[in-house]
Amino acid sequence: MNILDKVKESGLIFDGAMGSMLIAAGLKGGKISELWNLENPQIIEDVHKAYFDAGSHVAVTNSFGASPFKLKKMGIDADPEKINMAAVEIAKRAAGPDQYVAGDMGPLGEMLQPAGLLTEEEAEKHYVEQAGFLAEGIDFFILETFFDLNEILAAIRAIRSISDLPIFATMTFQQKPTGFFTLMGNKPGDSMNKLVEAGASVVGANCSLASDTMVELAKIIRDSVDVPVMIQPNAGAPKKMGDTVIYPETVDYFCNNMMALKEMGVDVVGGCCGTTPDFIRAIADKIAAG
Repeated sequence: MNILDKVKESGLIFDGAMGSMLIAAGLKGGKISELWNLENPQIIEDVHKAYFDAGSHVAVTNSFGASPFKLKKMGIDADPEKINMAAVEIAKRAAGPDQYVAGDMGPLGEMLQPAGLLTEEEAEKHYVEQAGFLAEGIDFFILETFFDLNEILAAIRAIRSISDLPIFATMTFQQKPTGFFTLMGNKPGDSMNKLVEAGASVVGANCSLASDTMVELAKIIRDSVDVPVMIQPNAGAPKKMGDTVIYPETVDYFCNNMMALKEMGVDVVGGCCGTTPDFIRAIADKIAAG
């Protein structure tokens, strides 16, 4: 079934965090997870399988920070084409019938002018390159954790210049006394409408916010657009305990807030930082129970 038909027919459950799962599997701080596509592909595949077994409909490729520009900026010598194509191949190996692979792209790690050095045209060229590596084997693109509307619009234009695959586009917001804003001051309603106008099929928010706060944000997003909405909160605000980062929300608390999202008409739910297959399993079980 086409991914957008699936969303319209019954909604979609995404997976949860990749980074925290890989840290638990031995990824050391300071090392980028995308290199494990080449160095430890079986571990990446096992994470995808764990989320699929828990009830996720989607494996998000381990390519969030694998744009050639960002890899070069971080001093990574490995071939970006191989890293991205391996991410797709690993996710496809894990996926079974009626399961999907989303090609993941995140911010470039350099702000656009005037706050940073990149022009929108340069950013677009960098995204064209990564999108080209991913496009061949995926079912759709996911752009996530963007805090600059202009950058995510550049990413959408880049994808649209080479592919007609569906684009899911999510941004990350902070709650201020006067409402929700990205780091660059973008408002949710205006941002979502611009994403749709640019060619995104599904829009929403991920990361930064705990699940209860994300319910508040989701109301604004759901009321602002007519297209499907996607929400992936963190499992609470992170707390440092020694060398370990803890996300405090329980599976039940998180899951109850996901059900509140479903009740308000959010079509696509999943987890971001701190969530595990246990979180996704609880969501899938509750949705299946009606």
